[in-house]
Amino acid sequence: MARRNLNDLLAFVTVAREGSFTRAAATLGVTQPALSQAIRGLEERLQMRLLTRTTRSVAPTPAGERLAQAIGHRFDEIEAELDALTALRDKPAGTVRITCGDHVLRNVLMPKLGPLLHEYPDITLEFDMSYGFRDIVADRFDAGVRLGNTIDKDMIAVPIGPELRMAVVASPGYFAQHPKPKTPQDLMSHRCINQRMPTSGGLYVWDFSRRGKHVNVRVDGPLIFNTAPPQADAAIAGLGISLLPEDELEPYLADGSLVRVLEDWCPPFAGYHLYYPSRRQPSPAFTLVLQALRYEASR
Repeated sequence: MARRNLNDLLAFVTVAREGSFTRAAATLGVTQPALSQAIRGLEERLQMRLLTRTTRSVAPTPAGERLAQAIGHRFDEIEAELDALTALRDKPAGTVRITCGDHVLRNVLMPKLGPLLHEYPDITLEFDMSYGFRDIVADRFDAGVRLGNTIDKDMIAVPIGPELRMAVVASPGYFAQHPKPKTPQDLMSHRCINQRMPTSGGLYVWDFSRRGKHVNVRVDGPLIFNTAPPQADAAIAGLGISLLPEDELEPYLADGSLVRVLEDWCPPFAGYHLYYPSRRQPSPAFTLVLQALRYEASR
């Protein structure tokens, strides 16, 4: 009976975290009917409803929320200890889950982690491509990647790349028809390519700084995207001015597809960091990932 209770509690915690029987069943490797039966059995034994089910979502009741908060971290601790046991193997093993954007995955993570996978074939890396601010604890990621100035203070943040700068760019054809902006305020009379922020839902406000003076500009234009690659493509096509991290534009600046302006208004800022919860004991596999990604400025 005790073992069944543990299995049902794990099923409940997974459904509460995923907010979906479908995703929870996939995570646990069971069928949805079996998962539903486990939850019903747990509710019957406790004589209270733990989950509120609708046609679109599943959410904990107040009692379910209390139970999830009370026991969820204990399953995480057990999982972390099981991962730590891989240190006793000849070679570390296990899965490391990371949420990040596609550009940093292609240009930073995979070049550094590819050799690690050759050396440690029992390690599995799972990447979640997301531009939103994911709750890595609630979503059970081992780590996430963000720019250093956007990471919560209660996280451990490790630099995995150099400082970055933003770049204001457009095609030579665009600037042949429009005068180059000399100040950030000049952008308000240009066609600019906007970005919808995944968390707030608002448009990104372009911010600039020079010699202690800070300027925020709300630009307007014909296009709005929620990821970076199509913004660069649109700028190359002459459809407007774009503002993106310079490392994402390097090949286009090098071959002349894009022209940079307002460079003196774009100071450096903290680059990409790997961040993870301070309270969780890293597994041997995660420690190897961290060592492979850590950036040293002297290199």
